[in-house]
Amino acid sequence: MDYDIEAGWLIPARRAPSPNHDPRPGGCGVDLLVIHGISLPPGEFGGPWIDALFCNALDPAAHPYFPEIEGLRVSAHVLIRRDGEVVQYVPFERRAWHAGQSCFAGRERCNDFSIGIELEGCDEHPYTDAQYASLAAVTRSLMAAYPALSADRIVGHSDIAPGRKTDPGPHFDWPRFRASLAITT
Repeated sequence: MDYDIEAGWLIPARRAPSPNHDPRPGGCGVDLLVIHGISLPPGEFGGPWIDALFCNALDPAAHPYFPEIEGLRVSAHVLIRRDGEVVQYVPFERRAWHAGQSCFAGRERCNDFSIGIELEGCDEHPYTDAQYASLAAVTRSLMAAYPALSADRIVGHSDIAPGRKTDPGPHFDWPRFRASLAITT
């Protein structure tokens, strides 16, 4: 599937607008893509929990883990579910709250200049073929829309927050993903 970007939104992707975003600082253009992994509850897939977390609607009574993250205000620009579904929470012109304390090439606060894509997954499981296909399609669209976003400016959360984060994890196939970015005509 190909994606267009209109007014900061991927077309066609499901929208679930998150309140967890703010303006990018003046002079900060998009020049970094950060790949994450997320599962809620940890190690479980499917269900409404990631949407609920990013939209501040997570019921702490719904699972024993959820009180630990109650009140957490986070978001990502995009989530790619196990079946390849693409969900967008924050328009790309806005700063999503995905990277936390982070540094890339000597620049702190990666949220200021990055786009965050979450893959539904965890360190213990490989990602799916559908996720790799969707991630490649979304990434190619982003690279076309944001020329400063080159292949060498695509990193994992673990790369910008070493020691603090491990995602997208040891099962993320970087060579496969990078090979999938070749644009064919």
